[in-house]
Amino acid sequence: MDISEIVIKGDTPGVEWRLPIIRFNGSDAKAPKIYIQAALHANELPGTALLHFLCEKLRQADADGTILSDITIVPQANPIGTAQSHFGDLQGRFDLGSRTNFNREFPLIPLSERQTLVEDLEHYPAVEQLKRQLLHMALGADLMLDLHCDDESVQYTYVDEAFWPEAADLASALDMGAVFLADGESSAFEEAVGYAWKHETAEKAKRLPGRLAVTVELRGTRDVYPDMAHKDADGLWRFLAARGAVRGTVAALQPYKGKVTPLDNIEMIRAPQAGAVLFHRTIGETVAAGDLLATIITAPGMEGGAIDIHAPQAGLIATRTSQRFARRRDNLMKIACDEPTKAVRKPGALEA
Repeated sequence: MDISEIVIKGDTPGVEWRLPIIRFNGSDAKAPKIYIQAALHANELPGTALLHFLCEKLRQADADGTILSDITIVPQANPIGTAQSHFGDLQGRFDLGSRTNFNREFPLIPLSERQTLVEDLEHYPAVEQLKRQLLHMALGADLMLDLHCDDESVQYTYVDEAFWPEAADLASALDMGAVFLADGESSAFEEAVGYAWKHETAEKAKRLPGRLAVTVELRGTRDVYPDMAHKDADGLWRFLAARGAVRGTVAALQPYKGKVTPLDNIEMIRAPQAGAVLFHRTIGETVAAGDLLATIITAPGMEGGAIDIHAPQAGLIATRTSQRFARRRDNLMKIACDEPTKAVRKPGALEA
């Protein structure tokens, strides 16, 4: 095992950021190279907890000589975001300086240009330095997992269609409640990795066997508990064993039987007006078309001062906001459905 740091120069005098990197050297050159990071959105910590316990397993495996793959772990991938609090509330999703999402605006380049990511880094702002360093590391791997979480949610993952159904082993290992099949059309970290691989040759690849780049949503922001983290670390260990990254006796993965939904079939339930939100249904429930999902009190105490929101079609409630006051058009729920939504959706990510 090797522990190192990447030093990121700040944008003002006297400031710098340190990014710890943990590497395990494998014994089999043919085994897939692994890159796993957590907390790119710095306030999303279930993945950090998972990787803490996964590293315990990897240290033991290292001592036993059973690590086959080169494995790179970045347990807290965003020291810049971790330092950004506003009135005592850790922000983590958007950079307070540039107002950009920490998981957007990654360079979309072919794999052949990987080295350009870390050239002349001193010419870039600190957040761009961070993004380029992370992407450079990930593009040296065959399997990349970017660990996030939602607000309140079942365990689910975004998988580019180029990696499906091969990625069903990960969904099974982590006991996913849902899989969202993405179109690879945004500048999020996972999709920047996929973009580079797809454009490795002159003709854009539609299938990428032997590779994997996914965003894993480890339930909700408050789901940071030892039992959950241990369970997720055990699941990720089974995935690594199934992919030939570590050697050991583990139970065989069962076929994935959960919900698999294209992004075009996700109903984004939004607040039509501002007000206090009263939810009638919760995550993990299956609803029918027309079911009452939430009531928004728009004019408290007034006759007719509430609006009911109903399910546009049947599906699985995959996510729900933890906020109980909504502004107009705020996201309230994501429902994974069998049929396409009638709402207009731009290509790319569901949310900013």
